[in-house]
Amino acid sequence: QTLDALEDQTSDKNFKVVVHGLTNYLQAGASFSEALTHYPTVFDTLYINMIKAGESGGQLGETAARLASFLEDAAKLIRKVKSAMSYPVIVLCIALGIATAMILFIVPVFGDMFADFGAKLPAPTQFLINMSDGLKAYGIFVLAFAVVAFIAFNKWKKTAVGAYQMSTFALNMPVIGELNRKVATSRFARTFAQLLKSGVPILQAMDIVSGATGNKVFERVILEARATIEQGEPLSKALVQHSCFPKLLVHMMAAGEKTGKIDEMMQNIADFYDDEVETMLSGLTSLIEPLLMIFLGVIIGGIVISMFLPIFKMGEVVGG
Repeated sequence: QTLDALEDQTSDKNFKVVVHGLTNYLQAGASFSEALTHYPTVFDTLYINMIKAGESGGQLGETAARLASFLEDAAKLIRKVKSAMSYPVIVLCIALGIATAMILFIVPVFGDMFADFGAKLPAPTQFLINMSDGLKAYGIFVLAFAVVAFIAFNKWKKTAVGAYQMSTFALNMPVIGELNRKVATSRFARTFAQLLKSGVPILQAMDIVSGATGNKVFERVILEARATIEQGEPLSKALVQHSCFPKLLVHMMAAGEKTGKIDEMMQNIADFYDDEVETMLSGLTSLIEPLLMIFLGVIIGGIVISMFLPIFKMGEVVGG
């Protein structure tokens, strides 16, 4: 009945088909977790294993509510990061577009005018005119190269080596690297906490959470830690061997092992790092905005001043 109501209420046609399919599998005698496995592109291993654990413990409703809350918190964090990072990208694209338009359409007008004078142009002005001529002559080749390079780069970063290298770069970038590290730590802690609360065994939880951080470096480290746990070492000792995880998380993990409340400690860690990410994003946004305005002013202003330099010099000659 719940799925029937959900099917009636949802406006997404694709998801409506999925819900209808789940209903059919349940009517055929499958469990809810078994039904979910038929739609791996919609429900990943995190969904399925949490639901399976909820079914085993007779707490399916509570587990589903916990999963919904977890997904909402995770989505909220990602939205905040994307929102903060999209602003500088948009401004940079606008600056690039304006600068390109000026070089292609405005600079040539000044170039033709200065050519009639026959005088030697200042270096910045001559540089812009040469750039304009170059873009007009070879712009199509530059654009084609950029498109090919972009496609090749996207294919490369989807390979195992490329994905790992990009993850390493993301963690080592100045300032942004620290933000990425905190986001990955938060996602690890929150996902791990929810899996343990739902009754998923630690080793299985480590398998699932390895792919939930969004970073291949963290994924490899988590799987290495899992292998250490399998040999009989406590979780905190397995994590302390890797510099990816902050000491605070390791200490809280050790405290959770002593008290038998690892899930609560990990939930607290996730909340803490969510707050850290939000604070860091606010600081970065307030810092980036004026820097971008300065950058935009330097680029556009530099082009305008460079084009008017010969006119200023002519004015000085006439005035002299």
